[in-house]
Amino acid sequence: MNDAFMKLIELSQAGFFCSQIMLIIGLEAQGKENPDLVRAMAGLNGGVGFCGKTCGALTGGACLLGLHTGKGTVEEMEDSRSNDMIRELVEWFEQEAGSVYSGITCDEILEKNPANRTARCPHLVINTLGKVQEILAANGYAFSGQLG
Repeated sequence: MNDAFMKLIELSQAGFFCSQIMLIIGLEAQGKENPDLVRAMAGLNGGVGFCGKTCGALTGGACLLGLHTGKGTVEEMEDSRSNDMIRELVEWFEQEAGSVYSGITCDEILEKNPANRTARCPHLVINTLGKVQEILAANGYAFSGQLG
């Protein structure tokens, strides 16, 4: 098992979910911690407040792209390619999850069975992290710390 997968399992066992795990790993790759941001990401858990909607791997991945490309202060400018990068991630995720499962919501991916979480979610999170890293690299951003 690779380091990213072991970190994912560790974070999952500590009570974090997909969207939070995406940001924790992304922040750690930058040498940062931000408990407030991780706490805010909890709103995306389980398909937005455990409503079974859009998968947290996807929403977390979009947020991770935003962490690198978005506007965070008055002085900063958002990267003009930010939405294109997020769109690329969404299209990839729709293909990836949609071809294996019947859609991109937590309910569809898990077939409304939380027991499926352990078999399905880690794969989606690791693959989505890899895709985020690929998109960032293609646009000149360093994702410190390698996945895999």
